[in-house]
Amino acid sequence: MSQEWDAGRLDSDLDGVAFDTLAVRAGQHRTPEGEHGDPMFFTSSYVFRTAADAAARFAGEVPGNVYSRYTNPTVRAFEERIAALEGAEQAVATATGMAAILAVVMSLCSAGDHVLVSRSVFGSTISLFEKYFKRFGIEVDYVPLADLSGWDAAIKANTKLLFVESPSNPLAELVDIAALAEVAHAKGAMLVVDNCFCTPALQQPLKLGADIVVHSATKFIDGQGRCMGGVVAGRSEQMKEVVGFLRTAGPTLSPFNAWIFLKGLETLSLRMKAHCANAQALAEWLEQQDGIEKVHYAGLKSHPQHELAQRQQRGFGAVVSFEVKGGKDGAWRFIDATRLISITANLGDSKTTITHPSTTSHGRLAPQEREAAGIRDSLIRVAVGLEDVADLQADLARGLAAL
Repeated sequence: MSQEWDAGRLDSDLDGVAFDTLAVRAGQHRTPEGEHGDPMFFTSSYVFRTAADAAARFAGEVPGNVYSRYTNPTVRAFEERIAALEGAEQAVATATGMAAILAVVMSLCSAGDHVLVSRSVFGSTISLFEKYFKRFGIEVDYVPLADLSGWDAAIKANTKLLFVESPSNPLAELVDIAALAEVAHAKGAMLVVDNCFCTPALQQPLKLGADIVVHSATKFIDGQGRCMGGVVAGRSEQMKEVVGFLRTAGPTLSPFNAWIFLKGLETLSLRMKAHCANAQALAEWLEQQDGIEKVHYAGLKSHPQHELAQRQQRGFGAVVSFEVKGGKDGAWRFIDATRLISITANLGDSKTTITHPSTTSHGRLAPQEREAAGIRDSLIRVAVGLEDVADLQADLARGLAAL
């Protein structure tokens, strides 16, 4: 975009607008073409007016695009929209959700630093910490998610980050984010929250005291299972380091995927309300069925953290997990008997998905690690989509009949 270009009235005044308006309009800066939709900028590099202009941009002395590994207008629009929705000073997009976690730790931690991780995190997150971060001298310990005294006791003098998922995958466990932030800050550590399951439509961890939020945009931010991406959001001071990692290492989000996510954000609030309504109905129905031993969903009054979920979330999310009779064999029979729901480990899709966590998303963990995380062989996870809930109940009834 030309430095002399003044969008004037072409850009929307977003001062003081509500969440749903930000989800539709934040981050768009119209070009001289006056486009109404979000443009896609497919370019690897950018031209400069003069050699001096190029030098100033490469040095960071003047704002502007340099190279699409870390500056692209479409990606920047997505970053600015996420920052607006999360209440962050800045957001940085990455190629995947796992790349977002990688970028946080690699940019903010050094060999000898200590990181505390909740036991109930995604299997690949545990693998990243155990197999790779430890290899480069980062100390890692695990704490039960909801145990505030356990977090406090586990913090060391060299603890740099506390990393949690809340709600967790797949058991919908929660931690009091505001209270945990106080624990972290009292000892000089930062709190990182994976907000993938809630999205900013249901929960804004930064406003509760967290320092950094990460997302797999592949999930609900996209909303239709089309492409992969991630994003990190927080204070500009920290995000500057994340940008530096992105500039050097290059786990870059493509402009096309950023554009897809921009479109997803426009309907995020509407979709999450519908996801939550379907999940609530399905969880309540499952809790009444023979063959179901336990249902994990924070929207149920039987969930031990139901009141906490009501306080810090605006909805209970779309992921319902439940344990069936018959262990692994029973779980596999249940899944194989379904005919409508997709058997896949992805989630956040408009199409409902079903999976067996202990042999898929958490399958690479040792049995004792799965046990510590509460991932039993009898556990099934359903990521509830946007279909008619009666059809979903009918399909799960096929699974129940197979037990």
